[in-house]
Amino acid sequence: MYGWIWRHLPGNAWVRGVISLVLVLAVVYALFQYVFPWAEPLLPFNDVTVDA
Repeated sequence: MYGWIWRHLPGNAWVRGVISLVLVLAVVYALFQYVFPWAEPLLPFNDVTVDA
């Protein structure tokens, strides 16, 4: 999969590296801004079984 992405990016190795870094940062940003906040209420992290 990564090879396919690398072969389809334009430019030489330096340009491909910069584009790859921008793509990774965009994916991380999308995960933290949209996916994780949406999924957080669905996860059982706040379901504690210890009573006070």
